[in-house]
Amino acid sequence: MSVTANSAAHNVSQQPSEGYPLAGLTVLDLGQIYQGPYCGFLLAMEGARVIKIEPPGGEPIRWRADARGGTSLPQAILNSNKLGVTLNLKHPQGKALFLSLVERADVVLENFAPGVMERLGLAATTLLERNPRLIYAAATGYGNSGPYRDILAMDLTVQAMSGMISVTGFPDGAPVKAGPAVCDFIGGSHLYGAIVTALYRRERTGHGSIVETAMLDAAYPTLASNLGLMYDRGGPPPRTGNRHGGLTMGPYNVYPTKDGYVAVICVKDQHWVNLATAMGRPELGRDPQYATHALRAPRMDEVDDFVASWTRTKLKQEVFEAGRKYRFPAAPVRDLQEVTHDPHLHQRGMLTTVQRFADLPPIALRLNPGLGEHNAEVFGNMLGHSYDQLAQWRGDGVL
Repeated sequence: MSVTANSAAHNVSQQPSEGYPLAGLTVLDLGQIYQGPYCGFLLAMEGARVIKIEPPGGEPIRWRADARGGTSLPQAILNSNKLGVTLNLKHPQGKALFLSLVERADVVLENFAPGVMERLGLAATTLLERNPRLIYAAATGYGNSGPYRDILAMDLTVQAMSGMISVTGFPDGAPVKAGPAVCDFIGGSHLYGAIVTALYRRERTGHGSIVETAMLDAAYPTLASNLGLMYDRGGPPPRTGNRHGGLTMGPYNVYPTKDGYVAVICVKDQHWVNLATAMGRPELGRDPQYATHALRAPRMDEVDDFVASWTRTKLKQEVFEAGRKYRFPAAPVRDLQEVTHDPHLHQRGMLTTVQRFADLPPIALRLNPGLGEHNAEVFGNMLGHSYDQLAQWRGDGVL
């Protein structure tokens, strides 16, 4: 008996992606946690049919949420617009089903530790033998080669290894990690770029390829400014808190207000003139002692006191509006609840959709799939197996 979908909204053949850059492409997403799933999400938002493959018990982000009796917002964000199936790649039948999908796929992406796919008998070279046009994309912490290859890598440890933590924090305190999982998401973005580049190459040559990204590799270029300071000074730059990394630009800091904090930075000397006017002290903008960054830098404490004495009398929104009016860069330090309710992000649709092409309407976000929600769609409609067969495989631990 063949399987027919009951819900057209989730039908494999009716994904609303016609006309989008990656429409018609099928991606097998073996990603877990953040790095791989974020890449898969970006592909889905450009029109690709992304099939998220999880083990029968679910990937770590899903069972972490289950363990604490809550929901996983990261799971929802990073796996929206994907089809969700379960598959036991350690089971011979699960492996066979996966290879059947590989024959129909354009991309396989994964961010397992190096060597996992080889141990499963699903090495990149094996998959390309089954499908020579396949793009096999792997994301890791330290790469599939080099002396760090097999070291366990998480965002925190890669931040440490990359040097990010060493330049973050205040000079009289310990090094501090970045709040967000920056290395995971930078790595996912690089993997997306590698996949699209490989797909472009395939259009020209007809050949598939193997691509990889490493979080450490992707993180290093973000330190360009800090590296420049190191080479200029002949040694690692100090931590500078919220001040400019080279302590050569000011004002450049986070300042207190009546209801929180604001970030203020004067990149151009004209910004300083404008800020002085906003503060009601235009004479500071004309004072030759503070006319340039080079002159203000040795007087950084004085400059910060000028700014802080003004911001303390204001609400952070008032400072933000002053920056808009008088033309100097300023922004309130917002908590995540404030950001989530930001009218700008809502008006742009960023919190509900992602519009990447001006001549196309944004793809509507669909909820992330439940565990194995599209097993019947993918293994039934796509591969042609019966409900009875799927039921047997569920009982055997294949799905």
